[in-house]
This record gives sequence, structure tokens and C-alpha cells, in this order.
Amino acid sequence: MHKDATIYVAGHRGLVGQALVRALLAQGYQRLILRTSAELDLRDQRAVEHLFERERPEYVFLSAARVGGILANSIYPATFLYDNLAIELNVIHAAYRHNVKKLEFLGSSCIYPKLAPQPIPEEALLTGPLEATNEAYAIAKIAGIKLAQAYRRQYGFRSICLMPTNLYGPGDNFDLQSSHVLPAMIRKFHEGKARGGPVTLWGSGQPRREFLHVDDLASAAIHLMLHWDEDDIINVGTGTDVSIAEAAELIRGIVGYEGEVVYDTSKPDGTPRKLLNVSRLLATNWRPEISLADGIRDTYSWYLNYNVTAAA
Repeated sequence: MHKDATIYVAGHRGLVGQALVRALLAQGYQRLILRTSAELDLRDQRAVEHLFERERPEYVFLSAARVGGILANSIYPATFLYDNLAIELNVIHAAYRHNVKKLEFLGSSCIYPKLAPQPIPEEALLTGPLEATNEAYAIAKIAGIKLAQAYRRQYGFRSICLMPTNLYGPGDNFDLQSSHVLPAMIRKFHEGKARGGPVTLWGSGQPRREFLHVDDLASAAIHLMLHWDEDDIINVGTGTDVSIAEAAELIRGIVGYEGEVVYDTSKPDGTPRKLLNVSRLLATNWRPEISLADGIRDTYSWYLNYNVTAAA
């Protein structure tokens, strides 16, 4: 992927897409194709075909997706399934038809069975039932993987599939109705500090999660675009995890909240543990650089600045 290559970042306004754009520009890639969802509806096959025909991207990072936490997935399963299937079908097919040199599909660790062995190897895919609270999203992502692999096997289309762990960082979604666990906790502790009183968190606090800063993911994504060209999927994570309660205590300290933390055990925990086996990734000579504490500080700083900007 030479520095003057034409690169399409699908979903550049999302958490991952923003980080990819930052990282690509920092590494000297200037010819980026970027479209907002208002400018291009990736669910519209004709519109996607028109973009590829007109812009002729050489490389594609497919980070566009309908995303959300447990609540959003449980309320809108049809939306999560339809939107993500449509995006994947249209972008992968258009990339193949218009001779894209290489496509990178960003999946998710939720593709793995609820009770997968820990840490989760790539071979665990499709070996057991999924976590019910995000089944629709997971099924859509699995379909995207299989589609990319099928185009490689049938047509020789160069596609690779990355499975990131739980992501967070600047540009995250902090809406309590649709956000993931870490940004939701940052907002809850921030608002708890401002108003006083207890902070209530979903579940027992016992499930364990692996968290990867989105800038580390972007670094890995570019590295793998350059150095990975296999049919097999590849996990992207840190190889370490913490309990939700441990993450909450870390966030509490960074935010400066000194009140009571209440765990609402009537709410679902989700998967008991989700830690990726990243030996395949480490073998490519890539390592994460941002610690969880530093990443949370960075994310909280962005959240504070975002709130100030939004209120101005």
C-alpha cells in the first residue's frame, strides 16, 4: 500500500473510522476517500456501485457498521441485522467488481460463542451458541467474514478479516441508551460526580472484558493491511482483561467520583468472559502501546472537551 494509494475508509465518522483516518494521515497516506452517511447510504447498492465506479479506490477499510451495546441490540435486532448485512454485501461486492487491490473487513469479538474457551482462539468461530444479547449483530458480522472469505476463494479477491476486542477511545458513543460498557461508565461516573448520589451499573460487575484503545486498533489495522494476507481471520486485542468492577474502580479514580457504586443484578451481565487469544497477531510483530489507565484518561479528556464543545 504505497503512500499515494487511493484509500476508501468506509465509516470514517465512527469510532474506528476516525482513528483510521488519524493514523493513515499521520503515516503519510493523503489520498483518502471519505463519505458521511448523509452523502452515501451504504445500504443502497446502486449508490455504493456509483462511488466505486467514480472514485476507483485501490484499498478499502470496511469499518462502517451499525453498532451499540446490550440495550440497543436487544431493542433493535432487525435493524442491526439488516443494516450490517446490507453494508457488507454492497461494499465487498463493489470492491470486487471494481478491482480493489485489497479489502480489510473489521469484525468483532462478539462473533465467538458465549462459552468459548478462554482466551478465545480464532478456531472457536461457529463452535457453539452465541451470546443472546448481541446475536443479531454477531450473525451479521459472521456473514461478513464468510462473504469476504468466499470472494477470496471463488474469485481470488484479496480480503482480510480482523476481529477486534472491545474498543474505546476519542469519538466514542456516550449515549446511555446505545453505548458500550466503558463509555457508559465514564459518563455515569462523570454525572455522578456532578450531581452527587450513587452510581448504578448494570449486572454484577463480575464479567471480565478485554479493552483496546481505538488508536491501537488503527495501528494494528494498517499494519495488517501491509503484512497479513491470509484467508484465516485474525484477532486484534491486548491479550489481557479486567473485570467490569475493576474497570469501574479505575474509571472512578480517573473521574474523581467518591460516591457509592451500586450493581443492578436484575440487568444482564452478557458473556461471562471475553478475552482474545492474540498469538496470531503477535506473530506479525505488532504490539499495543496504550495502557488501559492512559487510554481511559485520554477518552475522559475527549469526553470533557466534547461536552464543552456541544454545549457551546
